[in-house]
Amino acid sequence: MAGPELRAASDLLLLQLLRDLEELEAKREALNARVEEGWFSLSKARYAMGAKSVGPLQFASRMEPHCYVRTSETQDGPQKLWVVRAVADTPEEVGPREPALRRRKGLSRTSKPEPSAAPEDPLNWFGILVPHSLRQAQASFQEGLQLAADMASLQIRINWGRSQFQGLQEKLRQLEPGAA
Repeated sequence: MAGPELRAASDLLLLQLLRDLEELEAKREALNARVEEGWFSLSKARYAMGAKSVGPLQFASRMEPHCYVRTSETQDGPQKLWVVRAVADTPEEVGPREPALRRRKGLSRTSKPEPSAAPEDPLNWFGILVPHSLRQAQASFQEGLQLAADMASLQIRINWGRSQFQGLQEKLRQLEPGAA
């Protein structure tokens, strides 16, 4: 690449970095707002249900994740992160796990239920009729989780762009006459 082409590529990369930094700042503000909204809704639920009705004592003894963070595998560009939600059993999957015949008489009542593929809704830990503010808190925290994954992807892209920009700047310095 010649000097003017390197300068143009460097300028374009710098503009993209600045756009990414502005987007990162906007997502940080949105994340802070979602988390603040979630905690406020949670405190309203504690007020409505009572302080002892919404707390760690209602948590399930065995928790399972509702979502996972996945990464893309790229060799030439930055990685991307995204949140994948666990899915519930479809009606086709409900039923016997094996196609074999089952014995119905003499069924023991001490057998443990099999763990389901999808975890149960955590709102069920607090009862059947939970206040709307508890549902709002859950939605706010879920949105915050998505924003956090977007911010992490954006930060990876910014770091990758910075390293590319520094590489272009180094090439420009080597092309300049009288560079020491």
